[in-house]
Amino acid sequence: MYLVESKGGAIGCMLLSLFFLGTWPAILTLLERRGRLPQHTYLDYTITNLLAAVIIAFTFGEIHAGTPEAPNFLQQLSQDNWSSVLFAMTGGVVLSLGNLATQYAWAFVGLSVTEVVTSSVTVVIGTTLNYFLDDKINRAEILFPGVGCFLIAVCFGSAVHTSNAADNKIKLNNLPANGKVDASTIDAHSGMTANEGPKDVENGNGSTDKAKVGTADFLVEVENRRSIKVFGRSAVLGLSITFFAGFCFSLFSPAFNLATNDQWDTLKKGVPHLSVYTAFFYFSVSCFVVAVILNVTFLYRPVLNLPKTSFKAYLNDWNGRGWALLAGFLCGFGNGLQFMGGQAAGYAAADAVQALPLVSTFWGVLIFGEYRRSSRRTYVLLFGMLFMFIAAVGVLMASSGHRK
Repeated sequence: MYLVESKGGAIGCMLLSLFFLGTWPAILTLLERRGRLPQHTYLDYTITNLLAAVIIAFTFGEIHAGTPEAPNFLQQLSQDNWSSVLFAMTGGVVLSLGNLATQYAWAFVGLSVTEVVTSSVTVVIGTTLNYFLDDKINRAEILFPGVGCFLIAVCFGSAVHTSNAADNKIKLNNLPANGKVDASTIDAHSGMTANEGPKDVENGNGSTDKAKVGTADFLVEVENRRSIKVFGRSAVLGLSITFFAGFCFSLFSPAFNLATNDQWDTLKKGVPHLSVYTAFFYFSVSCFVVAVILNVTFLYRPVLNLPKTSFKAYLNDWNGRGWALLAGFLCGFGNGLQFMGGQAAGYAAADAVQALPLVSTFWGVLIFGEYRRSSRRTYVLLFGMLFMFIAAVGVLMASSGHRK
């Protein structure tokens, strides 16, 4: 079994995890904006998310010969360690619920703001829990100022959202009918706008005359293509989904911490702690089961006025499937790397990967045109948010300790 033992190796795992965990949400958002049903996308995603855990378990978890104190992955499957297994599976359940919720929150609140809010809730609750579970191996005088940097970044993020929403409202007010976006402007079911021909919603193709990124016409064009229609919906709904996701995210890392370190002494005497790879395998299995049950249910009983579909329709929907499978791999390997780094340097320090809005905002601006043609105020606030997130990453990583 391979273990990350150095602080440098742990930080390397965290940085790679940060990139992976900040990229996969952008891929799923892209597919939703191209009109692919989120139920179809998430079912594809969850397959490779589990496959990543299996690959990690049979590679890193089987490197070198195991010992009685540190058995390999396959050896641990037959041991009496079910109390720790249940902690790992509980973490997988809450992560699955959080990931599923964010898929809908991205449509309502936007990629950047959703990631900022969920990350902040995760840091405030999850990092504090991990600090005490890890017996305070992280340096509190550095760790909690890092948490403070996240909170400041959250304030900037909220201000960015408010400012950008005001910018978009001004843009939409320049549309015909005083900016009112209703049936005369947009037909959510046929994917048509007034004075426009039909769009190829399935392939994400717009009309022949594409609107310029950041304009009011562009905002309406995105609404036409996407699968989750958000115009006219309450902002409270999106924020409620976002905060629910953040609460779920704040619990999965402490649950995984308990699974691998048994701080509550639930294992029988002489039974070794779960390795990070065995725990991650059980964690991912429960995540997979919950995701399949919920998304198959949503195929036939969709939420948020999405169209009803079927399992046969899902199997035949190859549009964007490769991207969804890639997103699952990125998330799976990202979570695995986070846990590998956390086991070595402390899970509180590993929560530095919650600075993933840095990556998500980059993709949001590059791919989706977020904040294009916005006001100077929005750009200043956006810079402030990114600066504080960079500071938060550095400070949390500097607080890394070393598990004895």
